Formats: sequence, C-alpha cells, structure tokens
Amino acid sequence: MKFAPEGYPFIFGSLAVTVIVSAVLFWFWKTGSHPFSFYLFLCASCFLFLITVFMAFFFRDPERQIPAGEGIFVSPADGKVILIRDVYEKDYLKTDVKQVSIFMSPLDVHINRAPCDGKVITVKYSPGKYMAAYKDDASVKNENIVMVLDGKQGYVMVRQVAGFVARRAVCRAKVGDFLRRGEQYGLIKFSSRLDMYLPKDADLKVKLGDRVKAGESVIAVGH
Repeated sequence: MKFAPEGYPFIFGSLAVTVIVSAVLFWFWKTGSHPFSFYLFLCASCFLFLITVFMAFFFRDPERQIPAGEGIFVSPADGKVILIRDVYEKDYLKTDVKQVSIFMSPLDVHINRAPCDGKVITVKYSPGKYMAAYKDDASVKNENIVMVLDGKQGYVMVRQVAGFVARRAVCRAKVGDFLRRGEQYGLIKFSSRLDMYLPKDADLKVKLGDRVKAGESVIAVGH
C-alpha cells in the first residue's frame, strides 16, 4: 500500500516512539525494576502500536479508477456530501455557482484530487479559526486554501478547509500547473472539509448524504 509523502514523518515518528518506549519498558520488566513493569510494557506497547497503525491507515493512498468522459467533474475528496446549494461566489469567481461540500472524518482517505482538467490560476492560503468543519460558516472563517482551475467547462474552485481536529492543509499545486482530472494535488491532515464550486449549469449527480470517493465518484457533468 502507498502512503501520502506528508504522512511518513507521522508514521515513522510514531513507530520510532513505539520501539524506543517498548525497549525501555522491556528492560524494566526483565530487570525487575518495577513491580508493574510487565503490565506497563504490554499496555504502552499495544497503545503506541495502535497509534502507528492509525497513522498508516490515515495517510493511506489507495489507487483510484478515474472515470472517462467529456465534462465530468469528479469528487475532490472522500467523505459525505453535507451541503449542496446555489450561491454567488464573491471572492474569486464572482459569479453564480453550484457549491458542493464534502466532510471528511478521521476514517476517510484525506488525499485531495483535481475535479477536472484545468490550469491552476489561483492558489490562496487564508489563516483563520478551527471551528468544527461541518458548520456552514467554517468555509470562510476557518483556515483554508483556495485553488481555482481554468477548465473547458469554465472556472472551478476548490477550498480545503481545516477543521477542529485538522489544523494543517497542504496544497502541492502552484499557479501555472496543469492538473488532470483525478490527479492528486494535496491533502488535509485529520478530519476536515472540502468545498467545490462548479459552473451554475452543471448537472449534479449527487445528493445530500451521499458517500463519495476522490477521483472516482462523479459529482456533476458540465455542459
């Protein structure tokens, strides 16, 4: 299994702590330096090992089958669709669009993928709060990174939103890059949210409560 590059410090760091702490507690147990050393060794080792397993699970990078077809917009994130609405996007696109918001729990894959082919024309980091990501105003009040793509169906915007647990979003794309549909461009560490803003005339293929997968699930089809 592959892992996101940003996850290796967490995976190997937790593994190193597990080995070091387990070795120290094992020494205490073997020398009889503490009457409860065996239980400390067993409990601490198991707990730290589970943390290492969780880190590997969280930063997993599974293969995805990118759908083919003209005008398809795929999901930029794994998770649950929590918001669908028509809205005027005033900061970057300055036009009426369709917004689809996806909430990622700690159990979801957190790698983000481009919803369509397009040239990156904007990447903007905005500091902010760390409210629960499922709240409607978290998009603008929380720390976030906006990326705008110029594609065949028009401009498409995605916003990586940090949440109460997730306090670090990563966008690897730079202005001038050309991304392919389903191509990885970043991730958000731990539970978080991703908003996508599509052309107003896009035909949505999802509804509230749907579970989607980044790069695979079709969110909409443009005209």
